[in-house]
Amino acid sequence: MADPRGFLKVRTREDRPKRPVPVRLMDWAEVQQRQEAGTLHEQAGRCMDCGVPFCHQGCPLGNLIPEWNDLVWRDRWDEASERMHATNNFPEFTGRVCPAPCESSCVLGINQEPVTIKQVEYAIGEKAFDDDLIKPYVPQRLVGKTIAVVGSGPAGLAAAQQLTQGGFTVAVYERDDRIGGLLRYGIPDFKLEKSVLERRLEIMRQEGTKFRPGVEIGTDITWDALRRRYDAVIVATGATRPRELAIPGRELAGIHYAMDFLVRANHLVAEDHVPDPIDARGKHVIVLGGGDTGSDCIGTALRQGAASVTSLAIGRKPPVDRADEEPWPMMPRVFEVSTSHEEGGERMYLASTVEFVGQDGRVTGLRVAETEYREDGSRGPVAGTEKVLPADLILLALGFTGNESRELTEQLPVALDSRDNVARDETYMTAVDGVFSCGDAGRGQSLVVWAIAEGRACAAHVERHLTGQTRLPEPVTPSERAIDLSL
Repeated sequence: MADPRGFLKVRTREDRPKRPVPVRLMDWAEVQQRQEAGTLHEQAGRCMDCGVPFCHQGCPLGNLIPEWNDLVWRDRWDEASERMHATNNFPEFTGRVCPAPCESSCVLGINQEPVTIKQVEYAIGEKAFDDDLIKPYVPQRLVGKTIAVVGSGPAGLAAAQQLTQGGFTVAVYERDDRIGGLLRYGIPDFKLEKSVLERRLEIMRQEGTKFRPGVEIGTDITWDALRRRYDAVIVATGATRPRELAIPGRELAGIHYAMDFLVRANHLVAEDHVPDPIDARGKHVIVLGGGDTGSDCIGTALRQGAASVTSLAIGRKPPVDRADEEPWPMMPRVFEVSTSHEEGGERMYLASTVEFVGQDGRVTGLRVAETEYREDGSRGPVAGTEKVLPADLILLALGFTGNESRELTEQLPVALDSRDNVARDETYMTAVDGVFSCGDAGRGQSLVVWAIAEGRACAAHVERHLTGQTRLPEPVTPSERAIDLSL
């Protein structure tokens, strides 16, 4: 440990700087900037190297956080990158978009602000690419087995890279026109510029992973034909079916799922031709849902020039501090201000949606009422509190409810669980021999860091299934969950 009193000398947490709001609203470049080397050095030195580092528990990847914090403090970036990549295929992604459950589990966070783990992770990833430390790992021999990965989000890419480096011949199929899944079209550039994704994909191409964009399994190639063609198949299609809001007026034009809005916006930023764009310019926008997807919609609408943006949540405003029922080292549900919230708009809580209001077939407003919590645990509108909020564009960011591919279960005897996720056993295998499922497709809507962890673990089980043994890491089991006292 470089400085055992570092957390006493530097008691103030300093996050990465951000570009000024008026400036960043003029473009789609990343909001957050690099931290100065001296500040980063001090922040990494706050790590206590505690006897039982609970940050390992908070991160499903089991990242060696105290080790690479110490190495950054010592300015040994090549070793820090090696430690980072030992557990995480894509630190440049998680360092940007992960909500950092590791920081919620930081021991220092019990009575001080936690260590800035996420920004150190980001810095290691960027420094590694800057200094050309990221080299393709080309296996010296091939196993002689072929694997198809369906879906190119973080879970599919992690599984593909692990297996390619292990000597398997891997092809990644993606229905979109470009590889990346959620990372490509679900996350705006102001959080993750696509050049960051492209440089990692190029490393994977050099390692030998084959990418097959623009191919929809189930339509262009049937699932059963794919299974016959490959020795194993990994379903990493995500949990992409959006949650519906079945209230009067849902059929009105101008009401869209959040991901439809974000995907089109990302295509426009990439200068693609979009025949049916959803443009917020000059419109009064309402976003239903207070999670990351809703936040991304706010930032996107503001950059498009929305006249106003209002975010509604049915529940109470979260507390600023950790609640008693969510003690350390759990990841608490607290009030957060994202970079998009900083940029403008209004946030409303205890708002129950009653009806979409429209004229001539188009939405013109949303009727809402105050939310009441009932004795049976349900929530609903309070009579007599209704009002209409004007809206030209309403975005539904209410989460996701499972797998949307009917063809998967129609063309293979694969089962879905009670939440419409692809059912699998503790080896990630579905009911079909040689067909595996990982990431949100099997777990349900979750975090990027859980998707990468599942992709890595699934790869180990695929290797064991095909060869009888594995040396690949297995960071999480399919049934493993973060600590939650409400379960």
